[in-house]
Amino acid sequence: MKDIFRIAIDGPGGAGKSTVAKEVAHALGIDYIDTGAMYRAVGYKIIREGIDPGDEKAVEKMLSETDIDFVKGDVLLDGEKVNGQIRTPEVSEMASLCSAYAFVRKKLVTAQRKMGKTKSIIMDGRDIGTNVLADAEYKFFVTASPDERAKRRQKELSEKGRGVSYEEVLADIIKRDHKDTTRRLNPLKQAEDAILIDTTGMTVEEVVSRILKEIK
Repeated sequence: MKDIFRIAIDGPGGAGKSTVAKEVAHALGIDYIDTGAMYRAVGYKIIREGIDPGDEKAVEKMLSETDIDFVKGDVLLDGEKVNGQIRTPEVSEMASLCSAYAFVRKKLVTAQRKMGKTKSIIMDGRDIGTNVLADAEYKFFVTASPDERAKRRQKELSEKGRGVSYEEVLADIIKRDHKDTTRRLNPLKQAEDAILIDTTGMTVEEVVSRILKEIK
């Protein structure tokens, strides 16, 4: 294992990427970078500011005045902790919309790459192994069936006091999958050199153990 190494985890929404990445980061004593949270933070700010996501200039201006950071596992948007606010279906959809803008991706990807130059990191998202950290030492594509992902996401939202039906969550996941896999700019796909892990029916511990076995 190198002194500085990067682990890329890609996969669709609700596959458990973030949970697994956090556990792997803890086990290896390295930093976890939640790239999805960065896009969600942008989406949340668009909603909060009442900006029309179709108004490219307005979104670009807002982004130029936006700061996103990670401090001890917390997501900070312009200095404010927004961990809970960015985990809603509405924000998920807005995050997917704004990630289609080249200037949004360029700004966030530049920030993400800088993070991996000075320290070992694990990063999860939808185009980490194919674009953001295409030269990462370790790559994994973590997925699960839409049904399994919808059940997990509904449970997560329910635990946070947000009553959303299974059908609504499943529809959101299917819609998001379609957008992510068909977008023109860096669509969601498995990198050729990534290891595929289908987490359907697996516990978090089993997935983490599977990944740690590959990191030597």
